[in-house]
Amino acid sequence: MKNPIHPTLKTEIVPLFFLLLSIILSFYFYAHFPETVATHWNTHGQANGYSSKCFAAFFFPVLNLGIYLLMLFLPMADPKRNNYKQFRHVYHIFKGVLIVFMSAIYFVTGLNGLGKNIPVNIVIPLGIGILFVVIGYFLKDIKPNWFIGIRTPWTLSSDRVWKKTHQFGSYIFIICGILLAASAFCPAWFSFFIILMLVLVVTIFIYSYYIYKK
Repeated sequence: MKNPIHPTLKTEIVPLFFLLLSIILSFYFYAHFPETVATHWNTHGQANGYSSKCFAAFFFPVLNLGIYLLMLFLPMADPKRNNYKQFRHVYHIFKGVLIVFMSAIYFVTGLNGLGKNIPVNIVIPLGIGILFVVIGYFLKDIKPNWFIGIRTPWTLSSDRVWKKTHQFGSYIFIICGILLAASAFCPAWFSFFIILMLVLVVTIFIYSYYIYKK
């Protein structure tokens, strides 16, 4: 079966580069990590969770590779796979951005494991905020499918509701991303993040239903 997103070297070079870099660094990290490595921090940037150096070195690269392979081949199983030709460039952007984001998180945690004092409590919300802005910018271009986008009972029931919901959701994602990135220097950013996610989900859900009923 032909892959509807038509992967080529041009579309895969960025995610493959970061995947390869992560794999190479995983062996370097493993050789230089202490026996236990900080893998979780509180909102003040203080480590409050630790893992073995094997887990800290290899888990994220394996997870990242799994996400990449899933996104690469999942469209082939989509009943609406013919729609991917209308937004495959956006799909590849989503795939690439997600792999870069996951790799960046891994690099930051890895450098902290080597003793570098990188402010995780600032980098994480800033990175998530940028990710949301990028997702929001391209969200309106996603066509109906079963695996990526805003999937509510109403968007999956109507192509018009899908289009209107994704146009609206695009603005909501961008606004939430900007607000989250701006909150990176606030100690209470995680609480703010939870509130933003609730607002985002509820607002889009209600709007999708409203358009469907209208």
